[in-house]
Amino acid sequence: MSKVTCDIAMSLDGFVAGPNQSLANPLGEGAEECLHRWMFEEPERHTAVIEGITAAGAFIMGRNMFGPGRGAWDLDWSGWWGEEPPYHGPVFVLTHHPREPLTMKGGTTFVFVTDGIEAAMAQAREAAGDRDVAVAGGAETVNQYLAAGIIDELRLHVAPVILGRGERLLDNLGNITLEPIGDPAGTSLVAHLTYRVTR
Repeated sequence: MSKVTCDIAMSLDGFVAGPNQSLANPLGEGAEECLHRWMFEEPERHTAVIEGITAAGAFIMGRNMFGPGRGAWDLDWSGWWGEEPPYHGPVFVLTHHPREPLTMKGGTTFVFVTDGIEAAMAQAREAAGDRDVAVAGGAETVNQYLAAGIIDELRLHVAPVILGRGERLLDNLGNITLEPIGDPAGTSLVAHLTYRVTR
């Protein structure tokens, strides 16, 4: 049976992005180089985890994860990932500003959803068919889906760093329970923790 998953890298103090996110620093100051070192410096040791991050049939992300803009769309902007994003499937972007779908190389299509998290999830489930739906981030989007009880499995990739400020995960969620699935895994650069989410 398909489920809703979320893979997200975070610091030990709960931040998934640093302060002052911008075009030059998509994940905020100091975050990119420390939260995702494991993916770039030792990818062969985390092959299954990396493959699992993009294995879903459809994805959901917040506008801040798609790009740095905050108002009306810059229609020349097509995401951080170049001409061929890693998703290779439909990606539903939560936004307050309508935009026509954007089709990229490799099978990724960004669909812009203006009517909330439930509408985005309904569209993602339909697009995914019997495959999983992944909530890709950022922190605010993941927190909204966790608080609504919509994420089934949370996969945290915890880097042994302290960011001190930025975008915090697991904020204002209400009463949720995280039940560990399997044993922790990882290296000196990251601990991979998987939880079943219940309310």
